[in-house]
Amino acid sequence: MEILECSEWRRPAQTTGDEVLERVRAMLAEVAAEGDDALIRLSRDIDGFEPRLIELKPWASYPISEETKAHLRVAAERIRAFAKMQRDMYGDQSREDRHGRFGQVVRPLPSMAAYIPGGRFPLVSTALMTLIPARVAGVPIRLACSPADDPAILAAASLGGATAFLHMGGAQAVAALAYGSRWHEAVDMIVGPGNAYVNAAKALVQGRVKIDTLAGPSEILVLCDDSTDPHWLALDVLAQAEHDPMALSVLATTDRALLAAIEARVREELAAHPDKDAGVIQLVHCASVDEMIDLSNRMAPEHLHLACDPGLVDIERLAHFGSLFIGRHSAVALGDYCTGPNHTLPTLAVARRKGGLSVGDFLKVLTFQEVDPKSFGELAKTGIHLAELEGLAFHRRSLEIRL
Repeated sequence: MEILECSEWRRPAQTTGDEVLERVRAMLAEVAAEGDDALIRLSRDIDGFEPRLIELKPWASYPISEETKAHLRVAAERIRAFAKMQRDMYGDQSREDRHGRFGQVVRPLPSMAAYIPGGRFPLVSTALMTLIPARVAGVPIRLACSPADDPAILAAASLGGATAFLHMGGAQAVAALAYGSRWHEAVDMIVGPGNAYVNAAKALVQGRVKIDTLAGPSEILVLCDDSTDPHWLALDVLAQAEHDPMALSVLATTDRALLAAIEARVREELAAHPDKDAGVIQLVHCASVDEMIDLSNRMAPEHLHLACDPGLVDIERLAHFGSLFIGRHSAVALGDYCTGPNHTLPTLAVARRKGGLSVGDFLKVLTFQEVDPKSFGELAKTGIHLAELEGLAFHRRSLEIRL
């Protein structure tokens, strides 16, 4: 845990992972050359089982508790409602003028796959957050893929709208999704988080398929004042830190006494839970609210939490974030599960140029143009002139011949 002045803040260096990248590159080459034989061999060697396609049942029929079913339903309904709101932003449109009709149509991608990581605990929220927006977008083929076959994962995949479930993990699963296999055809988009090998595989296949983002360690920036309990703030920082040893949790305030109180609470919690990852925790003192805003815009955090009095921070000045959590009760942990907006968010300052996963990622906007023959000549004059300017003779002639 570091205590920093705002001017000292720097994002911790990320390792390049060249070794992982080269190993994954070799795995993808094996799959490209040998197909299913390589996929079976890699799955046996790495995960200890052979890939298989699991037929999904109705989600409520899986052996999970009624309480779990009730809460899965709440989360799914909220994620679906938010996704439907996003879908309403996209629609077919056209405009007409004397030269003809020009417009766009919005269509879903033909297929997608949601990678759901394995581990000690079932990541049901990942299944819901990745599959439901694709279903709302109208993607007809929605493949869930995971090294885990826990009943809760299968239930969440079914509830999320998966049309099939591929039991396979790691970089080899990404290869199967990108290149196709005996279990399923290649998909058009791969979404969802994973370990360094999964991330490297997504990086290497993104020229072949669309991906959501290359996920780095989880991040949070908390901008706060003494109106929020220091214990709440300490736990907000630790909640993201427990994701990963490299998870970055930054908290900034103008109040030195509050920083000291939060530091004490963080140390108490870590001492009581020595098995939890502490991540990279940075407590930052800012000279002013302006410095807090500047820090936020420099960091472009995955999660940005305003745990302060309303009006302390001018939200309009916050330019870059994956998702914004406004108010002390808008805990980031709640957004991870069931507020509705997607929890698949950009890290490593990628929020400077893109937001989180949304319905729009599963849609394509296709344009059309229909030129009125009576007005062709008028437009052709402009086209011919520009073709001559660019030295493209056949462009010019293709227009002239129609005059």
